[in-house]
Amino acid sequence: MSFIDHLEALRWHIIRAAIAVVVFSLAAFFSKEFLFHDLILGPSRPDFWTYRKFCELGQAIGTPDLCIDKIGFVIQNREMSGQLSMHISTSFIVGLVLGFPYLFWELWRFIKPGLYPQEQENSRGAVFFVSILFLTGLLFGYYIAAPLSINFLAAYNVDPTIENQIDLQSYLSTLTTMSLSCALVFELPMIVFFLAKAGLITSEIMTVYRKHAIVIILIVAAIITPPEITSQIIVTIPIVLLYELSIHIARRVRRDATKKLNAELAANQGISE
Repeated sequence: MSFIDHLEALRWHIIRAAIAVVVFSLAAFFSKEFLFHDLILGPSRPDFWTYRKFCELGQAIGTPDLCIDKIGFVIQNREMSGQLSMHISTSFIVGLVLGFPYLFWELWRFIKPGLYPQEQENSRGAVFFVSILFLTGLLFGYYIAAPLSINFLAAYNVDPTIENQIDLQSYLSTLTTMSLSCALVFELPMIVFFLAKAGLITSEIMTVYRKHAIVIILIVAAIITPPEITSQIIVTIPIVLLYELSIHIARRVRRDATKKLNAELAANQGISE
């Protein structure tokens, strides 16, 4: 294919991906009550699933302080068109999130023909695992990281006389930042898989620099969470587990590559004999 033919193919991939995002965005836009009352504003109410589970956990282990039965802030809108613009922008974000698997699939369909057969074989199932990790990280961010951050920031005050009246934009920014950050961080195993396939990283390197990686993970957790030790630990633990999983993935990639190389050498020796 010529360069123009590649651009034409890319254009149609982009058009199909854009159509998918628009469809999901429109579906979210016309589901306003569920989108905002149940989904977006869910973590701002004490009856949210995460808070109820923490209360149950606190009762089970005899630690009532874990129970979150009050959210100390009120969400306000201070702009005339604020709620309308928020409705539109939020619908678009939800459309992007829901359409992410299809977006990645369209991108993969454009890239795949340019790969060698062996590279295509090595990357089999990439769309599935990237999508699963993204959605898992998104759910972790929405149900764990974001509620803990919102609860901490809502309960924090420098003086009891100051009321927390949070702007709608600020609340949504915290919720989306926490959720999407976790979704991207959870892609670590797939990133390591492709780097290991390319020979750019090995399990030995990751093992040697494990302590350095843990420090970096702590820094990342401190950035995407409020300055509160419980939230940072809760976010750090799954990322560390993903790092350990990535070490095993890199080791498995190298073992498979070594086995394949030995098989090729044995086959070549058999031919030469």
